[in-house]
Amino acid sequence: MSAPRRYRVPAARARVEDRIEHSRFITTLERAQTVDDAKACIDRVRDEFPDATHHCFAYAIGPPGNTGEAAASDAGEPSGTAGRPMLKVLLHSGVGDVVAVVTRYCGGVKLGKGGLVRAYSGGVQHALREAVTREHADEINVQVIVPYAAVDAIRRVLQREGAAVIAEAFFVNVALLVRIPADRLDEISRALADATAGAARIER
Repeated sequence: MSAPRRYRVPAARARVEDRIEHSRFITTLERAQTVDDAKACIDRVRDEFPDATHHCFAYAIGPPGNTGEAAASDAGEPSGTAGRPMLKVLLHSGVGDVVAVVTRYCGGVKLGKGGLVRAYSGGVQHALREAVTREHADEINVQVIVPYAAVDAIRRVLQREGAAVIAEAFFVNVALLVRIPADRLDEISRALADATAGAARIER
């Protein structure tokens, strides 16, 4: 099993605008946990700016630098001048689960291939500087089996440890379905055992 991962992801949408030789470059940056999330973001931006000349995009799903689920499009700009430079910036940004869309309104002045590369990559760099990020941690669901008398103590521990109770069932004991950071399973297990004198049991 691979080690649990922690990495930075966008916490909210970021949007910036750059004007270069009378062209407007509007860059939208969002979190995308799946390819479908990325495509939905791209569609939303297209709907927001239906009269734009180009909507170039790049996305990389997973931890920073992961190319397993990455894609880019020049969207009608000369080949290699938009999508690929944007993706290169994302892959080296230290931010994962990310999609960027650069919307261009042409201003009538040709920028040349080098100018386009600088404009599109620069827009993504600008958006990344402005973006608020947070830490993402791989999570797992576990079942916590606990006697009724220890439920309140368990809830206090889970809240303190940043774990989320997503379902519960009441039988002879109480069964809580809990989402926790994968890399803290042993630590949280010990805290639950300590709080209940060993009465709590965790099942994967």
